[in-house]
Amino acid sequence: MGLTIGVDIGGTKIAAGVVDEEGTILDTHKVPTPPTAEGIVDAICAAVSEAGKGHDIEAVGIGAAGYVDDKRATVLFAPNIQWRHEPLKDKVEQRVGLPVVVENDANAAAWGEYKFGAGKGHEDVICITLGTGLGGGIIIGNKLRRGRFGVAAEFGHIRVVPDGLLCGCGSQGCWEQYASGRALVRYAKQRANATPENATILLGLGDGTPGGIEGKHISEAARQGCPVAVDSFRELARWAGAGLADLASLFDPSAFIVGGGVSDEGELVLGPIRKSFRRWLIGGQWRPHAQVLAAQLGGKAGLVGAADLARQG
Repeated sequence: MGLTIGVDIGGTKIAAGVVDEEGTILDTHKVPTPPTAEGIVDAICAAVSEAGKGHDIEAVGIGAAGYVDDKRATVLFAPNIQWRHEPLKDKVEQRVGLPVVVENDANAAAWGEYKFGAGKGHEDVICITLGTGLGGGIIIGNKLRRGRFGVAAEFGHIRVVPDGLLCGCGSQGCWEQYASGRALVRYAKQRANATPENATILLGLGDGTPGGIEGKHISEAARQGCPVAVDSFRELARWAGAGLADLASLFDPSAFIVGGGVSDEGELVLGPIRKSFRRWLIGGQWRPHAQVLAAQLGGKAGLVGAADLARQG
């Protein structure tokens, strides 16, 4: 199969891109994300139609945040869109006249990294995305593993602290409450409030108060050596690395790929994650260690991965 289109549904924009067999994006079209569920379907179709003009497109892959059924056709539940058993595949196929595959967005990003990014050369890879929340994907034996009902790899909602912090999913103590962009901001606010004398750089980048701290401020302050910002990244990395150690016990991959906005800070966060991973890996002194790698495709991973999954049908 030749050219396919991948669709990435973001909070503010929907991007459709024409992708070739080498994972190269040849053309893109972006539209604002509408506020309604039905409007989003309209926007997906419009973006696909515009991006595909002048190209011989054979299929479309859509990355959707939420639970996608085993047939990769229906969004069973989307946390940020009012999709409940939404027949997205059928709706888009009827409008664009092409075969459509729907996949969880974290799975799509994981596949993109495995096929065209940091995972090249590996057969068994676990991907995690450290963004606002925490997502992931499982590739074992060169295959994306989705589970019997299609909703595997919701790593962010593994409970790591019994009766811990309340999560948006309704449970308590989920991993993403301790290893995510939201967690990083919470750590920084708590530390800045407790020891403002150690947070002068960080506070100066915002409005001067702990409540005004944002993720971008923490990244910049850490690069400038702010103790509170650096310590906040270390706390996030401690939880992230410990979680990877647990996943190693489950899946024994040759590599973990860490993506998402938090990972954009490179060794500032990846170095401490590796240290924590080694610290918590059961039998670590006797067994081989998986590599912990930085994702390479950035924000393109989901679009490229969705396009390639559509190519496979």
